Amino acid sequence: MMRRVSTLIALLALVAPLAGQSRPDADINAKIRQEENARSKIMHTLHVLTDVYGPRVTGSPSLKAAGEWAIKEMASWGFSNGHLEPWDFGHPGWVNERLTAHIVAPVKDALVAEVLAWTPGTNGVIAAQAYQLSLPDRPTPAELTAFLDSAKDKVKGRIVLAGTHVFVPVNFDPPAKRRPDDQVRTQYDPNNPNAGQFGRGRGGRGDQPPPPMTANEINRRVDEFLVANGARLRVNDAGREHGQIIAFSNRTYDLAKAVPTVVLRNEDYGRIARILADGTPVELEADIVNKVYPEGRTAYNTIAEIPGTDKKDEVVMLGGHLDSWHSATGATDNAIGCATMMEAARILKAIGVTPRRTIRVALWSGEEEGILGSQAYVREHFGSFESQKKEYATLVGYLNIDSGTGRARGASVFGPPSAATIVREALAPFADLGVVGAVATTSRNVGGTDSTAFNNAGLPGIGFGQDPIEYNSHTHHTNLDTYERIVEDDVKASAIEIAATLYRLAMRDEMLPRLPAAQMPPLPKPSTAQ
Repeated sequence: MMRRVSTLIALLALVAPLAGQSRPDADINAKIRQEENARSKIMHTLHVLTDVYGPRVTGSPSLKAAGEWAIKEMASWGFSNGHLEPWDFGHPGWVNERLTAHIVAPVKDALVAEVLAWTPGTNGVIAAQAYQLSLPDRPTPAELTAFLDSAKDKVKGRIVLAGTHVFVPVNFDPPAKRRPDDQVRTQYDPNNPNAGQFGRGRGGRGDQPPPPMTANEINRRVDEFLVANGARLRVNDAGREHGQIIAFSNRTYDLAKAVPTVVLRNEDYGRIARILADGTPVELEADIVNKVYPEGRTAYNTIAEIPGTDKKDEVVMLGGHLDSWHSATGATDNAIGCATMMEAARILKAIGVTPRRTIRVALWSGEEEGILGSQAYVREHFGSFESQKKEYATLVGYLNIDSGTGRARGASVFGPPSAATIVREALAPFADLGVVGAVATTSRNVGGTDSTAFNNAGLPGIGFGQDPIEYNSHTHHTNLDTYERIVEDDVKASAIEIAATLYRLAMRDEMLPRLPAAQMPPLPKPSTAQ
């Protein structure tokens, strides 16, 4: 009897640990939820990146400082190997330090504007008569040349409104802030032959041939004309509702090839244009202080890790782009993406996960100028499917989020359907948070966000799709992109989902499946668009 009891006790001793491990992922998922809901740091991270360091233009001191702070913060969480990894941006850094703009006659009022990046300042306060340069619609090169020649004597010493006023109608059918569940399920349904197609461009208008000149070419010609003929300031119409302004950059990055340039809110631009149309002179005043940083030619990606154990040479990466445009503090695009990915990795560290594979957080620069920083990193570390470096074989996947404050609803995974299945299974326990699944993609086109730099190399880029909230309608690249536009519950949900996916990829026995050589799509042809 005693022998039988001893045997039974021995068997129970063996079985008990196995029973405790019967649902390890479920236990981890519960801990992930608890950590994020009770001790989240995501909004604090967002606050520092936006309120303290934003805006964060590539090549600027604020972007580098934000990366240095992120390294220190992740080190305080127990991360290691934090460093800034340089890459060649090739352009100076640029910062707008001051901008005031006013109409001083026939009335006096402040104007709302943003400076175009990589344009010069005014070297003090300037005041001048306004002139509206009403450019022809869809001109040929010869037509544009003739028009500009006719206006040479009208722009010297003037503040020039470049283009006619854009009429922005009242929107009686604003876009929904959340996507319907059935639409999202269709997008991420692996059995749907059109899965993953939502939101892709549908091409140009079918009722009109392509213009004889691109918008970029027209813009370059106008800049050259204004420089050559002594204009003092260029003013562009923002062309958006409710005071929204998007101000990108002088694409040449050469301050000598543009006059000081601002983008004026549509409402102010329209007011000035209407007064001019009455035949009444308008006098404007502006003071713009911009500073150039030659050392910005070297930009930096921000890297930190949680070291792995038995599979430490294999790496799971996650991240977003830390750089932003300068019109606001870059909250939805994409400080919150960086904060979410930092948080997902922090959660695992905080709950005591010892990952088998190394987890590497990457906060990119140069995304806004063409996904440059992540492409530089991929070239340096991994190469491409056609020209593989040693680390190419050891990357499990790269997880990316970059579409604002909306919670993650699904993922697109570069690779075979079996790779998407693994991600889908990791997300399945979080259906209550609105996530529905994952689908495979085989597109190697670079565009939109940093996961495509990995896709382009034939590596498993995993891009998360999100609810729109106010992203495309209000905050994306605009002067409204601030901390206040973040929905805390949504970003916490995304951090939970991504932490669980990260855990699965860091702990499973096998890497994510990849496309075999026979199924790898060829590299896309280089774009010739200007």
